[in-house]
Amino acid sequence: MEVTKKLQKLSLAALIVSLLPLATLVPVFLKITLPDGVRMIWAICNIAFALAGLLLSVICVKSEESRSAVNIMSTIISVALVLMMLGIVALALVLNFLQ
Repeated sequence: MEVTKKLQKLSLAALIVSLLPLATLVPVFLKITLPDGVRMIWAICNIAFALAGLLLSVICVKSEESRSAVNIMSTIISVALVLMMLGIVALALVLNFLQ
């Protein structure tokens, strides 16, 4: 019983951490230009949040008793973010290789 409650809290934390990288869109919609240093720190935080969300989601989804729609949704969001980041890195490598 206690383990299930902890996993439910962990699944909610995984969903919140998975959604944090989407906060990057707030300055875009408000047309705010951030300095280079802030953008770099924000990018590093986004990578950390995406990886942490994926890790927490996988931990929650592994346990059958705590598997729920929230866990599956946070896993899908985290996987999509990680795949997008890997795609951006691969594109940057290809473009640098071609030049």
